[in-house]
Amino acid sequence: MAENDDADRGPLSRGGVAPRPLFAVAAVLLGSFLANFDSRLTTVGLPDLRGAFSLSFDEGAWLSTAGIGSQIFIAPAVAWLATVFGLRRVLGIPSLVYAAVSFIIPFVSDYTTLLALSVVHGLLLGTFVPATLMIVFRNLPIRWWLPAISIYAIRVGFALDSSTSLVGFYVDHLGWQWLYWQGVVIAPLMGLMVYLGTPHEPVNRALLREADWGGMLLLGASVAMIYAGLDQGNRLDWFGSGTVMALLASGAAVFVAFLVNESLVRQPWAHVSVLFSRNIGLGLVLILLYTLTSLSNASLVPNFLATIGLLRPEQSGMLLLTYGALPMFVLVPVSIWLLRHFDTRTVLVVGFASFAAANLWGTQLTHLWAREDFIGIVLLQSIGQSLTLLPLIITLLSNSDPSRATSFAAYIQIMRLGGAEIGVALMGTWLRVREQVHSFYLGQNLSIGDADVVQRLKQLADHFAAQGTGSAQARAVGTLAGVVQREANVLAYIDGFWLCFWLAMAALGVLAFVTRAPTGPFTPAPFGFARMLLRKCGVTAT
Repeated sequence: MAENDDADRGPLSRGGVAPRPLFAVAAVLLGSFLANFDSRLTTVGLPDLRGAFSLSFDEGAWLSTAGIGSQIFIAPAVAWLATVFGLRRVLGIPSLVYAAVSFIIPFVSDYTTLLALSVVHGLLLGTFVPATLMIVFRNLPIRWWLPAISIYAIRVGFALDSSTSLVGFYVDHLGWQWLYWQGVVIAPLMGLMVYLGTPHEPVNRALLREADWGGMLLLGASVAMIYAGLDQGNRLDWFGSGTVMALLASGAAVFVAFLVNESLVRQPWAHVSVLFSRNIGLGLVLILLYTLTSLSNASLVPNFLATIGLLRPEQSGMLLLTYGALPMFVLVPVSIWLLRHFDTRTVLVVGFASFAAANLWGTQLTHLWAREDFIGIVLLQSIGQSLTLLPLIITLLSNSDPSRATSFAAYIQIMRLGGAEIGVALMGTWLRVREQVHSFYLGQNLSIGDADVVQRLKQLADHFAAQGTGSAQARAVGTLAGVVQREANVLAYIDGFWLCFWLAMAALGVLAFVTRAPTGPFTPAPFGFARMLLRKCGVTAT
Protein backbone atom coordinates (compact mmCIF):
# COMPACT_ATOMS: atom_id res chain seq x y z
CA MET A 1 0.00 0.00 0.00
CA ALA A 2 2.81 2.36 0.80
CA GLU A 3 4.39 1.74 -2.55
CA ASN A 4 1.15 2.59 -4.37
CA ASP A 5 0.75 5.77 -2.35
CA ASP A 6 4.32 6.69 -3.16
CA ALA A 7 3.78 6.12 -6.86
CA ASP A 8 0.61 8.20 -6.82
CA ARG A 9 2.55 11.21 -5.69
CA GLY A 10 4.62 11.38 -8.87
CA PRO A 11 8.27 10.80 -9.79
CA LEU A 12 11.15 11.65 -7.52
CA SER A 13 12.95 14.88 -8.39
CA ARG A 14 16.57 13.82 -8.04
CA GLY A 15 19.51 15.60 -9.64
CA GLY A 16 23.21 16.14 -9.27
CA VAL A 17 24.63 19.09 -7.36
CA ALA A 18 25.51 22.03 -9.60
CA PRO A 19 29.28 22.16 -10.23
CA ARG A 20 29.16 25.95 -10.46
CA PRO A 21 26.17 27.25 -8.45
CA LEU A 22 26.65 30.85 -9.56
CA PHE A 23 26.11 29.88 -13.20
CA ALA A 24 23.02 27.91 -12.19
CA VAL A 25 21.64 30.95 -10.34
CA ALA A 26 22.43 33.10 -13.40
CA ALA A 27 20.42 30.65 -15.54
CA VAL A 28 17.48 31.00 -13.15
CA LEU A 29 17.78 34.78 -13.35
CA LEU A 30 17.96 34.96 -17.14
CA GLY A 31 15.30 32.33 -17.81
CA SER A 32 12.71 33.66 -15.40
CA PHE A 33 13.20 37.29 -16.37
CA LEU A 34 13.19 36.55 -20.11
CA ALA A 35 9.90 34.67 -19.85
CA ASN A 36 8.14 37.41 -17.89
CA PHE A 37 9.62 40.27 -19.88
CA ASP A 38 8.75 38.67 -23.20
CA SER A 39 5.16 38.01 -22.18
CA ARG A 40 4.73 41.53 -20.83
CA LEU A 41 6.47 43.19 -23.80
CA THR A 42 4.19 41.57 -26.35
CA THR A 43 1.14 42.41 -24.18
CA VAL A 44 2.01 46.05 -23.43
CA GLY A 45 3.41 46.53 -26.94
CA LEU A 46 0.44 44.87 -28.70
CA PRO A 47 -0.84 48.17 -30.21
CA ASP A 48 2.59 48.74 -31.77
CA LEU A 49 2.71 45.14 -33.02
CA ARG A 50 -0.75 45.49 -34.61
CA GLY A 51 0.48 48.53 -36.49
CA ALA A 52 3.79 46.92 -37.49
CA PHE A 53 2.14 43.72 -38.80
CA SER A 54 -0.95 45.56 -40.18
CA LEU A 55 -3.30 43.49 -38.04
CA SER A 56 -6.92 44.16 -37.20
CA PHE A 57 -7.97 44.38 -33.56
CA ASP A 58 -9.31 40.80 -33.64
CA GLU A 59 -6.16 39.43 -35.28
CA GLY A 60 -3.99 41.15 -32.68
CA ALA A 61 -6.08 39.73 -29.84
CA TRP A 62 -5.74 36.17 -31.15
CA LEU A 63 -2.01 36.68 -31.70
CA SER A 64 -1.60 37.47 -28.01
CA THR A 65 -3.84 34.56 -26.99
CA ALA A 66 -1.90 32.11 -29.17
CA GLY A 67 1.46 33.17 -27.75
CA ILE A 68 0.50 32.99 -24.09
CA GLY A 69 -1.87 30.03 -24.48
CA SER A 70 0.94 27.88 -25.88
CA GLN A 71 3.07 28.81 -22.86
CA ILE A 72 0.32 27.60 -20.56
CA PHE A 73 -0.04 24.38 -22.57
CA ILE A 74 3.59 23.33 -22.07
CA ALA A 75 4.42 24.85 -18.67
CA PRO A 76 2.88 22.19 -16.35
CA ALA A 77 4.80 19.36 -18.07
CA VAL A 78 8.22 21.03 -18.11
CA ALA A 79 9.21 19.87 -14.62
CA TRP A 80 8.56 16.25 -15.64
CA LEU A 81 10.46 16.71 -18.90
CA ALA A 82 13.42 18.13 -16.96
CA THR A 83 13.35 15.14 -14.60
CA VAL A 84 13.39 12.67 -17.50
CA PHE A 85 15.64 14.36 -20.08
CA GLY A 86 17.77 16.62 -17.89
CA LEU A 87 17.85 20.38 -17.73
CA ARG A 88 20.56 20.77 -20.35
CA ARG A 89 18.38 19.13 -23.00
CA VAL A 90 15.16 20.88 -21.92
CA LEU A 91 16.70 24.37 -21.78
CA GLY A 92 19.79 24.23 -24.01
CA ILE A 93 18.35 23.31 -27.42
CA PRO A 94 15.03 25.18 -26.96
CA SER A 95 16.95 28.35 -26.09
CA LEU A 96 18.72 28.28 -29.48
CA VAL A 97 15.52 27.50 -31.39
CA TYR A 98 13.76 30.24 -29.47
CA ALA A 99 16.46 32.74 -30.47
CA ALA A 100 16.05 31.75 -34.14
CA VAL A 101 12.25 32.07 -34.05
CA SER A 102 12.51 35.43 -32.25
CA PHE A 103 14.81 36.68 -35.02
CA ILE A 104 12.50 35.53 -37.83
CA ILE A 105 9.11 36.74 -36.55
CA PRO A 106 9.58 40.50 -37.33
CA PHE A 107 10.18 39.64 -41.00
CA VAL A 108 6.91 37.69 -41.40
CA SER A 109 4.04 39.31 -43.30
CA ASP A 110 1.54 36.43 -43.65
CA TYR A 111 -0.86 36.26 -40.68
CA THR A 112 -1.19 32.45 -40.66
CA THR A 113 2.60 32.05 -40.60
CA LEU A 114 2.84 34.71 -37.90
CA LEU A 115 0.26 32.89 -35.77
CA ALA A 116 2.06 29.55 -36.20
CA LEU A 117 5.43 31.04 -35.28
CA SER A 118 3.86 32.74 -32.26
CA VAL A 119 2.62 29.35 -31.05
CA VAL A 120 6.12 27.86 -31.44
CA HIS A 121 7.59 30.94 -29.79
CA GLY A 122 5.22 30.55 -26.84
CA LEU A 123 5.88 26.81 -26.48
CA LEU A 124 9.62 27.41 -26.25
CA LEU A 125 9.19 30.37 -23.91
CA GLY A 126 6.92 28.31 -21.69
CA THR A 127 9.78 25.96 -20.85
CA PHE A 128 12.02 28.63 -19.35
CA VAL A 129 10.39 29.51 -16.02
CA PRO A 130 9.40 25.98 -14.89
CA ALA A 131 12.75 24.54 -15.99
CA THR A 132 14.77 27.21 -14.21
CA LEU A 133 12.70 26.58 -11.09
CA MET A 134 13.71 22.90 -11.33
CA ILE A 135 17.37 23.99 -11.32
CA VAL A 136 16.77 25.20 -7.78
CA PHE A 137 15.17 21.95 -6.60
CA ARG A 138 17.44 19.51 -8.43
CA ASN A 139 20.89 21.05 -8.64
CA LEU A 140 21.44 23.74 -6.02
CA PRO A 141 22.52 23.04 -2.43
CA ILE A 142 19.75 23.82 0.06
CA ARG A 143 21.58 26.89 1.37
CA TRP A 144 21.22 28.42 -2.13
CA TRP A 145 17.48 27.76 -2.37
CA LEU A 146 16.22 30.88 -0.62
CA PRO A 147 18.17 33.46 -2.71
CA ALA A 148 17.54 31.51 -5.92
CA ILE A 149 13.79 31.20 -5.28
CA SER A 150 13.74 34.92 -4.44
CA ILE A 151 14.97 35.60 -7.98
CA TYR A 152 12.19 33.41 -9.33
CA ALA A 153 9.60 35.15 -7.15
CA ILE A 154 10.65 38.74 -7.69
CA ARG A 155 10.80 38.47 -11.47
CA VAL A 156 7.01 38.97 -11.60
CA GLY A 157 6.95 42.35 -9.89
CA PHE A 158 10.13 43.54 -11.56
CA ALA A 159 8.85 42.64 -15.03
CA LEU A 160 5.49 44.31 -14.36
CA ASP A 161 7.14 47.52 -13.23
CA SER A 162 9.90 47.79 -15.84
CA SER A 163 8.33 46.29 -18.98
CA THR A 164 6.14 49.32 -19.71
CA SER A 165 9.19 51.58 -19.76
CA LEU A 166 11.17 49.06 -21.82
CA VAL A 167 8.43 48.87 -24.46
CA GLY A 168 8.59 52.63 -24.89
CA PHE A 169 12.39 52.54 -25.16
CA TYR A 170 12.37 49.79 -27.78
CA VAL A 171 9.64 51.37 -29.91
CA ASP A 172 11.01 54.93 -29.77
CA HIS A 173 14.76 54.27 -29.98
CA LEU A 174 15.63 50.77 -31.23
CA GLY A 175 12.55 49.73 -33.19
CA TRP A 176 9.55 47.53 -32.42
CA GLN A 177 11.49 44.49 -33.70
CA TRP A 178 13.41 44.44 -30.40
CA LEU A 179 10.25 43.33 -28.66
CA TYR A 180 11.27 39.98 -30.16
CA TRP A 181 14.99 40.44 -30.78
CA GLN A 182 15.89 40.80 -27.10
CA GLY A 183 15.39 37.02 -26.97
CA VAL A 184 18.02 36.55 -29.67
CA VAL A 185 20.61 37.90 -27.22
CA ILE A 186 19.35 36.61 -23.87
CA ALA A 187 18.14 33.08 -24.70
CA PRO A 188 21.50 31.68 -25.93
CA LEU A 189 23.21 33.29 -22.92
CA MET A 190 20.75 31.49 -20.65
CA GLY A 191 21.47 28.22 -22.44
CA LEU A 192 25.20 28.75 -21.87
CA MET A 193 24.60 29.38 -18.15
CA VAL A 194 22.59 26.15 -17.95
CA TYR A 195 25.38 24.20 -19.65
CA LEU A 196 28.01 25.63 -17.30
CA GLY A 197 25.93 25.50 -14.13
CA THR A 198 24.12 22.14 -14.28
CA PRO A 199 25.60 18.64 -14.44
CA HIS A 200 25.17 16.34 -17.41
CA GLU A 201 22.34 13.90 -16.70
CA PRO A 202 21.50 10.73 -18.63
CA VAL A 203 17.96 10.22 -19.89
CA ASN A 204 15.83 8.53 -17.22
CA ARG A 205 14.63 5.69 -19.45
CA ALA A 206 12.74 3.93 -16.66
CA LEU A 207 10.61 7.01 -16.05
CA LEU A 208 10.28 7.58 -19.79
CA ARG A 209 8.79 4.08 -20.23
CA GLU A 210 6.17 4.91 -17.58
CA ALA A 211 5.36 8.30 -19.11
CA ASP A 212 1.84 9.57 -18.48
CA TRP A 213 1.60 11.32 -21.84
CA GLY A 214 -2.18 11.34 -21.69
CA GLY A 215 -2.21 13.15 -18.36
CA MET A 216 0.24 15.79 -19.56
CA LEU A 217 -1.69 16.42 -22.77
CA LEU A 218 -5.02 16.56 -20.97
CA LEU A 219 -3.86 19.03 -18.31
CA GLY A 220 -2.01 21.23 -20.79
CA ALA A 221 -4.93 21.29 -23.22
CA SER A 222 -7.49 22.00 -20.50
CA VAL A 223 -5.71 24.99 -18.96
CA ALA A 224 -4.82 26.36 -22.43
CA MET A 225 -8.47 26.24 -23.54
CA ILE A 226 -9.69 27.81 -20.31
CA TYR A 227 -7.06 30.52 -20.71
CA ALA A 228 -8.15 31.23 -24.29
CA GLY A 229 -11.77 31.48 -23.18
CA LEU A 230 -10.89 33.90 -20.39
CA ASP A 231 -8.58 35.95 -22.59
CA GLN A 232 -11.20 36.38 -25.32
CA GLY A 233 -14.19 36.58 -22.95
CA ASN A 234 -14.08 40.29 -22.24
CA ARG A 235 -13.64 41.12 -25.94
CA LEU A 236 -16.36 38.73 -27.20
CA ASP A 237 -18.89 39.41 -24.40
CA TRP A 238 -18.53 36.19 -22.40
CA PHE A 239 -21.82 34.21 -22.44
CA GLY A 240 -22.89 35.97 -25.61
CA SER A 241 -20.11 34.28 -27.56
CA GLY A 242 -20.30 30.65 -28.67
CA THR A 243 -16.52 30.59 -29.09
CA VAL A 244 -15.88 31.63 -25.49
CA MET A 245 -18.45 29.22 -24.07
CA ALA A 246 -17.08 26.35 -26.18
CA LEU A 247 -13.52 27.02 -24.99
CA LEU A 248 -14.50 27.25 -21.31
CA ALA A 249 -16.80 24.21 -21.37
CA SER A 250 -14.32 22.11 -23.34
CA GLY A 251 -11.49 23.12 -21.02
CA ALA A 252 -13.51 22.14 -17.96
CA ALA A 253 -14.46 18.79 -19.50
CA VAL A 254 -10.88 18.00 -20.46
CA PHE A 255 -9.72 18.90 -16.93
CA VAL A 256 -12.22 16.40 -15.49
CA ALA A 257 -10.82 13.83 -17.93
CA PHE A 258 -7.34 14.63 -16.59
CA LEU A 259 -8.46 13.96 -13.01
CA VAL A 260 -10.00 10.64 -14.08
CA ASN A 261 -6.82 9.74 -15.96
CA GLU A 262 -4.61 10.47 -12.95
CA SER A 263 -6.72 8.22 -10.75
CA LEU A 264 -6.61 5.29 -13.22
CA VAL A 265 -3.09 5.15 -14.67
CA ARG A 266 -0.45 3.03 -12.94
CA GLN A 267 2.13 5.82 -12.73
CA PRO A 268 0.26 9.17 -12.56
CA TRP A 269 2.27 12.18 -13.57
CA ALA A 270 0.78 14.81 -11.25
CA HIS A 271 -1.77 13.21 -8.96
CA VAL A 272 -3.82 15.64 -6.90
CA SER A 273 -2.73 13.79 -3.74
CA VAL A 274 0.33 16.07 -3.66
CA LEU A 275 -2.10 18.86 -2.72
CA PHE A 276 -3.77 16.99 0.16
CA SER A 277 -2.50 19.29 2.87
CA ARG A 278 -4.28 22.13 4.64
CA ASN A 279 -1.39 24.56 4.30
CA ILE A 280 -0.73 23.69 0.65
CA GLY A 281 -4.37 24.20 -0.29
CA LEU A 282 -4.52 27.51 1.57
CA GLY A 283 -1.14 28.48 0.07
CA LEU A 284 -2.44 28.00 -3.47
CA VAL A 285 -5.51 30.10 -2.61
CA LEU A 286 -3.16 32.80 -1.30
CA ILE A 287 -1.15 32.73 -4.54
CA LEU A 288 -4.39 33.31 -6.45
CA LEU A 289 -5.37 36.18 -4.12
CA TYR A 290 -1.86 37.65 -4.43
CA THR A 291 -2.17 37.57 -8.22
CA LEU A 292 -5.54 39.30 -8.07
CA THR A 293 -4.67 41.98 -5.53
CA SER A 294 -1.40 42.85 -7.30
CA LEU A 295 -3.44 43.81 -10.37
CA SER A 296 -3.50 47.33 -8.94
CA ASN A 297 0.18 47.42 -9.85
CA ALA A 298 0.00 45.52 -13.13
CA SER A 299 -3.19 47.03 -14.51
CA LEU A 300 -4.82 49.89 -12.63
CA VAL A 301 -1.96 52.39 -12.31
CA PRO A 302 -0.56 52.20 -15.88
CA ASN A 303 -4.02 51.94 -17.45
CA PHE A 304 -5.32 54.95 -15.49
CA LEU A 305 -2.32 56.99 -16.62
CA ALA A 306 -2.93 55.91 -20.21
CA THR A 307 -6.72 56.35 -20.23
CA ILE A 308 -7.15 59.44 -18.05
CA GLY A 309 -3.65 60.94 -18.07
CA LEU A 310 -3.15 60.19 -21.79
CA LEU A 311 0.47 59.14 -21.15
CA ARG A 312 2.53 56.97 -23.47
CA PRO A 313 3.99 53.69 -22.05
CA GLU A 314 7.48 55.18 -21.72
CA GLN A 315 6.07 58.12 -19.71
CA SER A 316 4.12 56.05 -17.19
CA GLY A 317 6.81 53.38 -17.30
CA MET A 318 9.38 55.65 -15.67
CA LEU A 319 7.17 55.87 -12.59
CA LEU A 320 6.90 52.08 -12.33
CA LEU A 321 10.60 51.57 -13.04
CA THR A 322 11.87 54.18 -10.57
CA TYR A 323 9.51 53.56 -7.66
CA GLY A 324 8.37 50.00 -8.35
CA ALA A 325 11.18 47.96 -9.90
CA LEU A 326 14.39 49.59 -8.60
CA PRO A 327 13.41 49.48 -4.88
CA MET A 328 13.19 45.70 -5.22
CA PHE A 329 16.98 45.51 -5.35
CA VAL A 330 16.89 46.61 -1.71
CA LEU A 331 13.61 44.98 -0.70
CA VAL A 332 14.45 41.46 -1.91
CA PRO A 333 17.53 41.10 0.33
CA VAL A 334 15.40 42.44 3.17
CA SER A 335 12.76 39.81 2.37
CA ILE A 336 15.38 37.03 2.40
CA TRP A 337 16.72 38.25 5.76
CA LEU A 338 13.22 38.38 7.23
CA LEU A 339 12.48 34.84 6.07
CA ARG A 340 15.66 33.57 7.67
CA HIS A 341 14.61 34.95 11.07
CA PHE A 342 10.80 35.25 11.09
CA ASP A 343 7.90 32.97 10.32
CA THR A 344 6.68 33.29 6.72
CA ARG A 345 3.21 34.17 7.99
CA THR A 346 4.58 37.28 9.69
CA VAL A 347 6.25 38.44 6.49
CA LEU A 348 3.07 37.71 4.51
CA VAL A 349 1.01 39.89 6.86
CA VAL A 350 3.31 42.83 6.11
CA GLY A 351 3.19 42.11 2.37
CA PHE A 352 -0.58 41.84 2.04
CA ALA A 353 -1.05 44.81 4.41
CA SER A 354 1.15 46.88 2.06
CA PHE A 355 -1.05 45.91 -0.88
CA ALA A 356 -4.17 46.76 1.13
CA ALA A 357 -2.76 50.18 2.09
CA ALA A 358 -1.75 50.94 -1.52
CA ASN A 359 -5.21 50.03 -2.84
CA LEU A 360 -6.99 51.98 -0.12
CA TRP A 361 -4.87 55.00 -1.06
CA GLY A 362 -5.87 54.50 -4.69
CA THR A 363 -9.57 54.84 -3.85
CA GLN A 364 -8.95 58.57 -3.29
CA LEU A 365 -7.92 59.32 -6.87
CA THR A 366 -9.55 61.96 -9.09
CA HIS A 367 -9.08 62.93 -12.73
CA LEU A 368 -6.59 65.56 -11.53
CA TRP A 369 -4.10 62.94 -10.38
CA ALA A 370 -0.85 63.09 -12.35
CA ARG A 371 1.99 60.59 -12.56
CA GLU A 372 3.73 61.88 -9.44
CA ASP A 373 0.60 61.38 -7.33
CA PHE A 374 1.05 57.61 -7.65
CA ILE A 375 4.57 57.49 -6.18
CA GLY A 376 3.42 56.43 -2.71
CA ILE A 377 1.05 53.80 -4.11
CA VAL A 378 3.73 52.28 -6.35
CA LEU A 379 6.24 52.19 -3.47
CA LEU A 380 3.76 50.36 -1.25
CA GLN A 381 3.03 47.94 -4.09
CA SER A 382 6.76 47.32 -4.49
CA ILE A 383 6.94 46.40 -0.79
CA GLY A 384 3.94 44.12 -1.25
CA GLN A 385 5.51 42.41 -4.27
CA SER A 386 8.77 41.82 -2.41
CA LEU A 387 7.20 40.51 0.80
CA THR A 388 4.40 38.35 -0.60
CA LEU A 389 5.23 35.93 -3.44
CA LEU A 390 8.58 34.72 -2.06
CA PRO A 391 7.12 33.90 1.41
CA LEU A 392 4.18 32.19 -0.30
CA ILE A 393 6.48 29.91 -2.30
CA ILE A 394 8.53 29.16 0.83
CA THR A 395 5.30 28.36 2.69
CA LEU A 396 4.29 25.86 0.00
CA LEU A 397 7.74 24.27 -0.11
CA SER A 398 7.93 24.05 3.69
CA ASN A 399 4.67 22.08 3.74
CA SER A 400 5.44 19.80 0.79
CA ASP A 401 7.95 17.09 -0.05
CA PRO A 402 10.71 18.77 -2.10
CA SER A 403 11.63 15.39 -3.58
CA ARG A 404 8.20 15.40 -5.24
CA ALA A 405 8.71 18.82 -6.82
CA THR A 406 8.07 17.37 -10.29
CA SER A 407 4.40 16.80 -9.50
CA PHE A 408 4.02 19.82 -7.26
CA ALA A 409 5.60 22.18 -9.84
CA ALA A 410 2.82 21.35 -12.30
CA TYR A 411 0.23 22.88 -9.99
CA ILE A 412 2.49 25.83 -9.16
CA GLN A 413 2.62 26.65 -12.89
CA ILE A 414 -1.16 26.38 -13.22
CA MET A 415 -1.65 28.86 -10.38
CA ARG A 416 1.11 31.12 -11.70
CA LEU A 417 -0.23 31.39 -15.23
CA GLY A 418 -3.90 30.60 -14.68
CA GLY A 419 -4.24 32.96 -11.74
CA ALA A 420 -2.68 35.81 -13.69
CA GLU A 421 -5.11 35.35 -16.58
CA ILE A 422 -8.11 35.02 -14.27
CA GLY A 423 -7.03 38.30 -12.73
CA VAL A 424 -6.60 40.12 -16.03
CA ALA A 425 -9.99 38.87 -17.30
CA LEU A 426 -11.69 39.74 -14.02
CA MET A 427 -10.24 43.24 -13.88
CA GLY A 428 -10.94 43.96 -17.54
CA THR A 429 -14.57 42.92 -17.15
CA TRP A 430 -14.90 44.73 -13.81
CA LEU A 431 -13.63 48.04 -15.23
CA ARG A 432 -15.80 47.77 -18.34
CA VAL A 433 -18.98 46.98 -16.43
CA ARG A 434 -18.38 49.59 -13.72
CA GLU A 435 -17.66 52.26 -16.35
CA GLN A 436 -20.97 51.43 -18.06
CA VAL A 437 -22.83 51.58 -14.74
CA HIS A 438 -21.33 54.94 -13.79
CA SER A 439 -21.91 56.33 -17.31
CA PHE A 440 -25.57 55.36 -17.02
CA TYR A 441 -26.09 57.06 -13.66
CA LEU A 442 -24.10 60.16 -14.60
CA GLY A 443 -25.83 60.36 -17.97
CA GLN A 444 -29.28 60.36 -16.36
CA ASN A 445 -28.73 63.98 -15.31
CA LEU A 446 -28.06 64.93 -18.92
CA SER A 447 -31.29 63.41 -20.17
CA ILE A 448 -33.62 64.91 -17.53
CA GLY A 449 -32.32 68.45 -18.00
CA ASP A 450 -30.81 69.07 -14.56
CA ALA A 451 -30.35 72.80 -13.83
CA ASP A 452 -26.59 72.47 -13.31
CA VAL A 453 -26.29 70.58 -16.57
CA VAL A 454 -28.24 73.23 -18.47
CA GLN A 455 -26.05 75.97 -16.99
CA ARG A 456 -22.86 74.09 -17.86
CA LEU A 457 -24.05 73.54 -21.45
CA LYS A 458 -24.83 77.25 -21.79
CA GLN A 459 -21.33 78.17 -20.56
CA LEU A 460 -19.72 75.77 -23.00
CA ALA A 461 -21.93 76.96 -25.89
CA ASP A 462 -21.02 80.58 -25.16
CA HIS A 463 -17.34 79.61 -25.15
CA PHE A 464 -17.58 77.86 -28.54
CA ALA A 465 -19.83 80.57 -30.05
CA ALA A 466 -16.78 82.70 -30.80
CA GLN A 467 -15.65 79.99 -33.24
CA GLY A 468 -19.04 79.58 -34.91
CA THR A 469 -22.54 79.77 -33.46
CA GLY A 470 -23.89 77.04 -35.73
CA SER A 471 -21.80 74.27 -34.16
CA ALA A 472 -21.49 75.74 -30.64
CA GLN A 473 -24.35 73.75 -29.10
CA ALA A 474 -23.21 70.43 -30.61
CA ARG A 475 -19.64 71.01 -29.47
CA ALA A 476 -20.89 71.88 -25.99
CA VAL A 477 -22.85 68.61 -25.77
CA GLY A 478 -19.87 66.64 -27.10
CA THR A 479 -17.52 68.22 -24.56
CA LEU A 480 -19.88 67.52 -21.68
CA ALA A 481 -20.32 63.92 -22.85
CA GLY A 482 -16.51 63.55 -22.84
CA VAL A 483 -16.40 64.84 -19.26
CA VAL A 484 -19.06 62.31 -18.23
CA GLN A 485 -17.10 59.47 -19.84
CA ARG A 486 -13.89 60.62 -18.13
CA GLU A 487 -15.53 60.73 -14.70
CA ALA A 488 -17.16 57.36 -15.30
CA ASN A 489 -13.73 55.91 -16.03
CA VAL A 490 -12.30 57.51 -12.88
CA LEU A 491 -15.08 56.01 -10.77
CA ALA A 492 -14.49 52.62 -12.42
CA TYR A 493 -10.80 52.75 -11.47
CA ILE A 494 -11.76 53.68 -7.91
CA ASP A 495 -13.97 50.59 -7.86
CA GLY A 496 -10.99 48.61 -9.18
CA PHE A 497 -8.84 49.76 -6.27
CA TRP A 498 -11.65 48.86 -3.85
CA LEU A 499 -11.83 45.37 -5.37
CA CYS A 500 -8.08 44.87 -4.94
CA PHE A 501 -8.27 46.20 -1.38
CA TRP A 502 -10.91 43.65 -0.38
CA LEU A 503 -8.97 40.87 -2.11
CA ALA A 504 -5.95 41.82 0.03
CA MET A 505 -8.11 41.76 3.14
CA ALA A 506 -9.47 38.34 2.09
CA ALA A 507 -5.88 37.12 1.78
CA LEU A 508 -5.16 38.27 5.34
CA GLY A 509 -8.25 36.37 6.45
CA VAL A 510 -7.13 33.16 4.70
CA LEU A 511 -3.64 33.60 6.13
CA ALA A 512 -5.10 33.41 9.64
CA PHE A 513 -5.93 29.71 9.00
CA VAL A 514 -2.41 28.75 7.88
CA THR A 515 -0.60 26.78 10.58
CA ARG A 516 3.10 26.63 11.40
CA ALA A 517 5.11 24.64 8.87
CA PRO A 518 7.00 21.50 9.93
CA THR A 519 10.66 21.91 10.84
CA GLY A 520 12.84 21.82 7.75
CA PRO A 521 15.47 23.69 5.72
CA PHE A 522 13.33 26.86 5.63
CA THR A 523 12.61 27.00 9.37
CA PRO A 524 13.58 30.51 10.56
CA ALA A 525 16.28 31.02 13.18
CA PRO A 526 15.01 33.66 15.67
CA PHE A 527 17.51 36.07 17.18
CA GLY A 528 17.76 38.69 19.91
CA PHE A 529 14.47 39.48 21.64
CA ALA A 530 12.59 36.84 19.61
CA ARG A 531 15.00 34.09 20.74
CA MET A 532 14.74 35.22 24.36
CA LEU A 533 10.94 35.22 24.15
CA LEU A 534 10.90 31.71 22.70
CA ARG A 535 13.15 30.44 25.47
CA LYS A 536 10.89 31.94 28.13
CA CYS A 537 7.94 30.20 26.49
CA GLY A 538 9.83 26.91 26.58
CA VAL A 539 10.25 26.66 22.78
CA THR A 540 13.57 25.55 21.34
CA ALA A 541 14.75 27.74 18.47
CA THR A 542 15.97 25.81 15.50
